[in-house]
Amino acid sequence: MEHASHEVRFNLPSVEVAAKVWGKPDGLPVIGLHGWLDNAATFDLIAPELDGVYLIALDLPGHGLSDHLPAGGYSLWQQAATVLQVAESMGWDRFALLGHSMGAIISSILSASVPDRIMGAALIDGLMPITSEADDTPAQMARFLKASLATSRKRKPIYVSPEKATTARILGGSMPLSRVAANCLVERGLMPEQGGWTWRTDPQLMLPSALRFTHKQAIAIVEAIRTPTCLVVASEGIFARRPEASALLDQLENVQIHRVEGGHHLHLEQAAPRVATIIDSFFKGLA
Repeated sequence: MEHASHEVRFNLPSVEVAAKVWGKPDGLPVIGLHGWLDNAATFDLIAPELDGVYLIALDLPGHGLSDHLPAGGYSLWQQAATVLQVAESMGWDRFALLGHSMGAIISSILSASVPDRIMGAALIDGLMPITSEADDTPAQMARFLKASLATSRKRKPIYVSPEKATTARILGGSMPLSRVAANCLVERGLMPEQGGWTWRTDPQLMLPSALRFTHKQAIAIVEAIRTPTCLVVASEGIFARRPEASALLDQLENVQIHRVEGGHHLHLEQAAPRVATIIDSFFKGLA
């Protein structure tokens, strides 16, 4: 694939989203989906290594250079609908997916829900959503509502330099992140502000989910996947922290599993060449 990328924007019914594009239009159509609070730059290291692929890596709504959604928060199904709207804009009846973390979860939802549209999905350290018990629904909704009221009173942090913002991203993340990986994401995620720099991301993204899938619902999604799927599992990634999800891996019959040494953002770190090779081989099988 060509190493250089270019920027595009999609005017969708509810929001305008930005994207980075690699490859030529006659390649395998792929939509790339990043993780929570990340952006399209998450694929900067592996995208140039994917041959014969036309990759549109989105900044999902509220992230990167994309617009924010109205008040009310974000959901996985909203983001999944955005992906389909982008595919419609491109005139793609069928396409493949490349997802990391939250993007991998959205990819699973699409693969299970609209398999006639999905040629296959390459997932990086993500598969099923965080779940809760049905009995916890009122308490979960309460957490969302209370946090929604507080969000309007909060101010975005101001950093005196991009370097300070990068340090904050490293220290404030839920998963370990190297400075190399953080630099890649922060460059696209920052904007100038009086007194320094602040995040482009929508503060609403920090809200608790109003609703969560139950474990049974999440399992139903994963078990419904029949389209070709490969999953890169990081040795020190999200599956190492979620025993219930890790236990599920051994039961999956329709997913190619590749275990790779590295952390949750391994595709932006030393393991990037290995991850790129796995995904390149998978996509070649779809073409």
